[in-house]
Amino acid sequence: MLKKVLFAIMVSFVMLVLVACGNNAEESSSEAEEPSETGGESSEAEEENESIDTLSVGFVPSRDPDEIITATEPLKELLKKEMASLGYDIGEVDITVGTNYEAVGEALSAGTTDIGLIPGGTYVLYDDGAEVILTATRAGLSIDSDDAKDWNDNKPTEASDEQATSYRALIIAGPSEKGQELAEKVNNGEELPFEDVNSASWAVMSSSSPAGYIYPALWLDENYGKTITDLDNVVQSDSYGSAFARLAQGQIDVMVTYADARRDNEDKWQEEFDGEGSIWDDTNVIGVTPGIYNDTVSVSKNSEIMDDDLKSAIQQAFINIGETEEGKEVISIYNHEGYQKAESSDYDNERKAQEMVKSFN
Repeated sequence: MLKKVLFAIMVSFVMLVLVACGNNAEESSSEAEEPSETGGESSEAEEENESIDTLSVGFVPSRDPDEIITATEPLKELLKKEMASLGYDIGEVDITVGTNYEAVGEALSAGTTDIGLIPGGTYVLYDDGAEVILTATRAGLSIDSDDAKDWNDNKPTEASDEQATSYRALIIAGPSEKGQELAEKVNNGEELPFEDVNSASWAVMSSSSPAGYIYPALWLDENYGKTITDLDNVVQSDSYGSAFARLAQGQIDVMVTYADARRDNEDKWQEEFDGEGSIWDDTNVIGVTPGIYNDTVSVSKNSEIMDDDLKSAIQQAFINIGETEEGKEVISIYNHEGYQKAESSDYDNERKAQEMVKSFN
């Protein structure tokens, strides 16, 4: 009897051990199936980057097109690198320079260019097909006056340490006899009558260029009740460089341009444009426009690849590029020093300017 009791106790003990082992095995199996906070086979897999064959970038010809193409070549790899970190693998970055400002706006509207670095005036002209995502910041200048004589008394114009979100357009008289005549009156504190202004030959940019057309047209309207189409002798230049070359050689008397353009063309004035003296000695400001909101980075609303996620990535990529030394060197071709997020409403004043120009014509 005692042996039977002992045998029963031993059987019971073995059963308990087996049950315990089974429970431990189940718990271990259960723990293995639970997702690990640090990864493992059951953790959420890292999402792969989206692939884009070609991302096209268009620049306006505010400088010599070959110069722009050369200077922006490093942007291709910079943009690929930044976009990869933001979820997009770009096969090729295609950079082109439009034949004029309108060509880039039209390409954005048509969806044949994905990204355009264009002035505010060009953007508002084509905002049915283009969307602004960034505005450029630039270094300010040592002179920021409404008075043309101040620019002449304090030249040369230098860069300042202050960042600016707007810039001036200047009406500049060259070394021709008529140009010097107009400059002398301004520097003597005399008012320029429209007859004097109209007797000069002018060079302007395309009609969507803020500094090269729109704001100088407003200057003429504010001072004389006239516009560029009222001038008797006007030629349209394909770039500021070609306008400076004409000015240096006396082929035109007056040109319109952005405020730091003489700094950009200081060396070329004598070396390439055959100016007799320095650009500061040979030229004078005869008119100053109000501030113009800076250039945009805009994207196409009609590009086949463009969506909100891609827009956000492009926006952040350009901001990141503008914060690196290599990136700053690339974007300096347009005198950009960085970028900040922009809204369409930032350019409402440009829209008003465009409407005024249209009413003049």
